[in-house]
Amino acid sequence: MSDEILINVTPQETRVAVMQQGVVQELHIERGSHLGIVSNVYVGRVKRVLPGMQSAFIDIGLERSAFLHVADIWENQHNGNTAKPIEKVLSEGQSLLVQVIKDPIGSKGARLSTQISIAGRLLVFLPQESHVGVSQRIESEAEREALRTRLQQLLTSDHGGGYIIRTMAETATDKELLADIEYLDRLWRKLREQSLSAPAPSLLYQELNISLRVLRDFVNEDTARILVDSRETHQRMAAFAQDYISGALAHLELYGGTRPLFDLNGVEEEIEKALSRRVDLKSGGYLIMDQTEALTTVDVNTGGFVGVRNFDDTIFKTNLEAAQVIARQLRLRNLGGIIICDFIDMDSAEHRDAVLEEFRKALARDRTRVTVNGFSALGLVEMTRKRTRESLAHVLCEPCPTCQGRGEVKTAQTVCYEILREIVRESRQFSAREYRILASQQVIDLFLDEESQSLAQLSDFIGKAVSLQVETLYSQEQYDVILM
Repeated sequence: MSDEILINVTPQETRVAVMQQGVVQELHIERGSHLGIVSNVYVGRVKRVLPGMQSAFIDIGLERSAFLHVADIWENQHNGNTAKPIEKVLSEGQSLLVQVIKDPIGSKGARLSTQISIAGRLLVFLPQESHVGVSQRIESEAEREALRTRLQQLLTSDHGGGYIIRTMAETATDKELLADIEYLDRLWRKLREQSLSAPAPSLLYQELNISLRVLRDFVNEDTARILVDSRETHQRMAAFAQDYISGALAHLELYGGTRPLFDLNGVEEEIEKALSRRVDLKSGGYLIMDQTEALTTVDVNTGGFVGVRNFDDTIFKTNLEAAQVIARQLRLRNLGGIIICDFIDMDSAEHRDAVLEEFRKALARDRTRVTVNGFSALGLVEMTRKRTRESLAHVLCEPCPTCQGRGEVKTAQTVCYEILREIVRESRQFSAREYRILASQQVIDLFLDEESQSLAQLSDFIGKAVSLQVETLYSQEQYDVILM
C-alpha cells in the first residue's frame, strides 16, 4: 500500500496529511502560537503536594502548573519496596527532572512523568532502565526475540540505560541501529549535563517540530513520497534526512504547483467534513459523532440504505462500512479518551463478531494506543484511545457564542415567555413609567404577531405601558428590559 505525506506550511502553522490510496487517513496541525509540548524535558519546581490526591503540581514555566501523579514517579516504583506516599517522596520547592506525557487539554495542565524517554527513529532510549523492550506492534515472538538479541549484541558495556525497539527497526541494518544508539546517547549526555546547572523551571529538551517528526515517525517502507510546499522547510527536512534518515531523502519532493497542495488532493474538504457531526457513508447510511469532555459517542444509522436482500443483510453491511469509517474518523479528528460506538442492533452473533473483527482490523492502523471491548449487554462497543493532544475540533474551533456550545438555541417563543416573566419580576420591585423590550428581530416579530395578546394582557396586569425595540446585533436568546 503506497502512502503519501503532504506538508502544507505557512508562517503561522504547519499541516500534515497522511494519505493512503488518495484518501486522507490522518491530519496533524501544529501552530507557532500553540506548539505541542509532549516529550519536552524540563527542570521543574514542586509548587504544591496534595496527599489527598496523591499528586503534585509542578511549575515548569508554563501558564498553568503541570500535574504529576504518584504512579508517574519512576523512583517510587523502582525502589524495590512498597511505593511510598507522595508526601514522603516530594516536598514543596524541590527541583525535579520531568517529562511531559500529555499536552495541556482544556482547563487541565500538562501531565508529567519523572521517567525520561527520548525517541529516535528506530529506538526509544530509557536512561533510567536497563532492559530492552520491543514494540507491541511486532507480534511475532520469534521476531521480537531476534530483534532484542541483535540490539543487545550491538550495545557495549559503556552504554547504560534501556531501550524500546520501535516497529521501524524491523528492517533496519546494524549500521542504522548503531547510528540511532549514538544519537540518543549524545542527546542524553547533553541533557544530563544541562540539568545539573539549569535553574528551575527551565526547558532542557524540546521535541522536534512536526515537519521533522514526519521524517522520524511517519516515514516507512510504504511511503511513496513526501510533498512539501515550502522551499525553506524542504531544505531543513533534507538536511535532517541527510544527517539522520538518508533513506527518506529519495522520497522528499518540493511541490511547486500553482494550485494549493491541500486543495489539489481534497484535504481541505476532508478537514471541513471532520468538523461536522454527521458523516455520510457511501451506502447511504450515516454516523452521528458527538464529542463531550469525558467521552465521544458514535451512532450508526442506515439512513437511505435499503439493501437488496433483507433487513438483516442491510444492517450488517451498514455496520461493516461504519466500522472502517469510524476508525478513520477517530484518527482524522484525533478523538481520545472513552469512545462508545452504537452500531445498529444485530441479531446474529456471527454478524456481531464479523463487525467487531473488521473494527479491530481498521483500528490496527492507528499509531495511537487503542483498546476495544466486545459488544456490551446493551449492544454498545466500548473502547479507549490514548489522548495526548487536543482533538482537531478543539484546535480549529471554539464554542459557539450564540448557543455557548450546546448546539441548540432557545426558540423565539421561549425567549418571549422569559421576557414576560422578567417584566413581572421587575414590576414588583421597581416602579417605572414604561418597560421597553430590546430583543432580536425574530422575538419582536413574534410579540407583534402571535404573542401580541400576551403582551397586551401583561400590560393590563402591571398597569404600565410596554414598548418594543429591535436590536439587530442581538442573538435570538439575547434581550434586555429597560425601565423608562
